[in-house]
Amino acid sequence: MSFVEAFVTILGMAAVTVVTRAFFLFPDKEVPLPRWLKQALRYAPLAAMAAIVVPEVVMTQGHLIHTFKDARLYAAAAATAYFFWRRGILGTIVTGTAVMLALRLGLGW
Repeated sequence: MSFVEAFVTILGMAAVTVVTRAFFLFPDKEVPLPRWLKQALRYAPLAAMAAIVVPEVVMTQGHLIHTFKDARLYAAAAATAYFFWRRGILGTIVTGTAVMLALRLGLGW
């Protein structure tokens, strides 16, 4: 790839990024959304988190885990239990991390 091609590619990618990220700033007035879309968008953060976290917990190197001796399973279960018990994000993170650390260092999982 020549310098000119690389430069044009970078400019094009920058333009696409700016347009897609600033798209909500272009209209002069608020764009009305249908009620069903507003309701659906309420679940977008949860769906995104599940799409990121679940594969990380149940897969390793692109394959499903084949044993229950995996610290991630127990750390996720402990963190979930803590969250439903106390409803605190920091405690959830600390609980999951502590369980995973204990199992990895203590039992070598």
